[in-house]
Amino acid sequence: MEVKLEIKNLRHVFNRNEVLHGLNFTVNDGEFLSILGPSGCGKTTILRILIGLLPPTSGNIFKDGNDITAAPASKRGMGIVFQNYALFQNMTVLGNVEYALKFNKELKSRSRAIAENIIEQVGLKEHIYKKPWKLSGGQQQRVAIARTLACNPEIILFDEPMSALDAATRLSLRDEIKSIQRQFRTTMIYITHDQEEAFALSDRIMVMDNGTIQQLDSPESIASNPANVYIREFVINNLRLKINSLVKYVQPETK
Repeated sequence: MEVKLEIKNLRHVFNRNEVLHGLNFTVNDGEFLSILGPSGCGKTTILRILIGLLPPTSGNIFKDGNDITAAPASKRGMGIVFQNYALFQNMTVLGNVEYALKFNKELKSRSRAIAENIIEQVGLKEHIYKKPWKLSGGQQQRVAIARTLACNPEIILFDEPMSALDAATRLSLRDEIKSIQRQFRTTMIYITHDQEEAFALSDRIMVMDNGTIQQLDSPESIASNPANVYIREFVINNLRLKINSLVKYVQPETK
């Protein structure tokens, strides 16, 4: 599998506090990688450094073999979907999706057609002229995803995009995100604190704690071979607690 991103010795120090401790990892082309960890473990700092919103204290980021550590965000070929959607409330769905395209010289002349096509593909065609405040949380999140996809990024970063949604919407949106990934063949990096979410979505999971990588592997390998006590307690035990708390209410299907 071809490597899309390679991160080498990534460190970040803030107010003399080392937030990231020399991280080394790769992200494969077309992969869905979740970065899983509790609040304050450094996962959002990684995302901000990758997209170009925050410079690392030291270390390097390579994309397709090219060093992009100092490249501006607009030149990295990445898009981001924020936790709070960051939609313009005075614009329609179409206006929100088309907005970013107007700043791209190559896409500006086709911005309306591209936006309409993406909106249809994410299932929002009937809402195309609605303002965000008339949409549900899940629909607003789809608008945010459509806006990012419209610029055709090679990599999409998600900053805990489902934390504000109800359980039913989260489950539905999970399927949609995976469907979008398969359809557009986009590399996705997904920040989450939810173990169940990471296991349901990911090709691989990078488990973080206090600015360090505790384990990076497939969900199956993490479940069967947890690297240490932290992985067993934070990941496996928490998953087991969630399952056990619900399974008593679910009756087996009768034929």
